[in-house]
Amino acid sequence: MALPLSLTMHSHSLSALEQAICDAIAAEGGWIGFDRFMTLALYTPGLGYYAKDSLKFGKLPGREGSDFVTAPEISPLFGYALAKQVAQALAHTGTTEIWEFGAGSGALAEQLLSALAEMGVSVSRYTIVDLSATLAQRQQARLAPFGDQVRWAQTWPSHIDGVVLGNEVLDAMPVQLLARCEGIWMERGVCVAAPNKDAPAQTPAFAWRDRPTTLRPPVEPDGAHDYLTEIHPQGQAFIRSLAQRLRSGCALFIDYGFGESEYYHPQRAGGTVMCHRAHQSDTDPLGLVGEKDITAHVNFSGIALTAQDAGLEVLGYASQAHFLMNCGIVDLMQAAALPVRAAAQTLILEHEMGELFKVLALGQGAPWTPLGFANGDRMHRL
Repeated sequence: MALPLSLTMHSHSLSALEQAICDAIAAEGGWIGFDRFMTLALYTPGLGYYAKDSLKFGKLPGREGSDFVTAPEISPLFGYALAKQVAQALAHTGTTEIWEFGAGSGALAEQLLSALAEMGVSVSRYTIVDLSATLAQRQQARLAPFGDQVRWAQTWPSHIDGVVLGNEVLDAMPVQLLARCEGIWMERGVCVAAPNKDAPAQTPAFAWRDRPTTLRPPVEPDGAHDYLTEIHPQGQAFIRSLAQRLRSGCALFIDYGFGESEYYHPQRAGGTVMCHRAHQSDTDPLGLVGEKDITAHVNFSGIALTAQDAGLEVLGYASQAHFLMNCGIVDLMQAAALPVRAAAQTLILEHEMGELFKVLALGQGAPWTPLGFANGDRMHRL
């Protein structure tokens, strides 16, 4: 059943993206799950946040034009430390290729290829898989000095032999929202907001609406209080697709998130969905649609269990701080100029990125211990 035309009219003129989402909601009978909304907001061709021409990230706060900054932009020592793990993984698995999913500005690829070349490690090909054509263009300009060593793809290959990297990739995969209201679980989705001619000009075009569901989080949060959280079917589907194709090699995922018991802690009653714009964060994904990033923290236990069920080995799980220190970032910092050293501290300080960000390693074949997990491994906490 389509919505009446009047429900697609608001107190402000709709953007092309808002209208496209309204049309999608109408086609689905007036309601879509949050995962569908998130997909449209981020990836609608030419209109979504990641599908249009805007800087998004790569500049530090206070510098106009970007919304957030990732570890490779904070310090090149991130890539140089990670390169030591990549070099070990390539040697251990007897492979020479690197696959990076969601390469952002291309900074990590640039750092890794430069560092590995300095180390004398042969990389036959570096493949970037990115759904954003505008980001791919930016990456191509940055990585032009590496010539044909770097290539781009938009779909999965039939098989992968090599090291797979995903830095802040899983957090951008759409999630479903589950809300426990008065003891009853509902799926929280999105509808078109009712028209209101007296509303302010920036009134969101969309509103929340819950509906009954048989879905449940993997852990029932203790207590009877109302509770909002996420489940991650798309992230888990991504891991299953990876497992089907990874013949030899390993995969490293670096992201912010928690193990299952912490993710579904009773006090985390508001969920983890966050938006990022101009280096500011908020929790309202229904406002300024297409103008800001939408993310959710990663349930690393769910990712690890999915990987195991699909035939992969979990090789390690650690905080970003432990991982980078195991890979020698402290020595790199000591040899660096003071400004570089100071910036790199953000990567390992507990109150910055060091603790919130985790690293998960997955592999094909017999288990082995990657360099980055020699100390501080937390697999027992997954």
